[in-house]
Amino acid sequence: MTSTPDFKPDAIKMLAEILNETGLTELEYEFNGSRIRVVKQPAPITSMMMPSPTMAAPIQTEAAAAMAAPKEEINLANNPDAVLSPMVGTVYHSPAPNAPAFVQVGDSVSAGQVIVILEAMKVMNPVKAKKAGIVKRILVENAQPVEYDQPLFIIA
Repeated sequence: MTSTPDFKPDAIKMLAEILNETGLTELEYEFNGSRIRVVKQPAPITSMMMPSPTMAAPIQTEAAAAMAAPKEEINLANNPDAVLSPMVGTVYHSPAPNAPAFVQVGDSVSAGQVIVILEAMKVMNPVKAKKAGIVKRILVENAQPVEYDQPLFIIA
């Protein structure tokens, strides 16, 4: 015997709106023995603009290169030089949209220096370098959502 879920279309729309408002990508809700799971897939990143001969080609970050290259199973989370995300959130490489990035590949950083901001639930959380070194790799794009313990940078 199949039971009909107690969820109405308006309830599903409300859950989808909660995902949009909070920046969450997944939500599961249970009520009266019925369970619903709503998952929001991130939109693919596409660019309609092609560089002209007089225009400088965009800098390809490590994350973009990884998407274009064949998948290699590299566990950067165990790399002692990796800076891991302390929380789930959205990465911002600069303090404001038109401001320069906190750090770029090749920059020298000191311990305690802010290297990126993670936005979680409308709160901006600075992420600081745990040690002094040189930024070797940037592993995430600006405005990219990240998970807890996801590698963000390699600083050696």
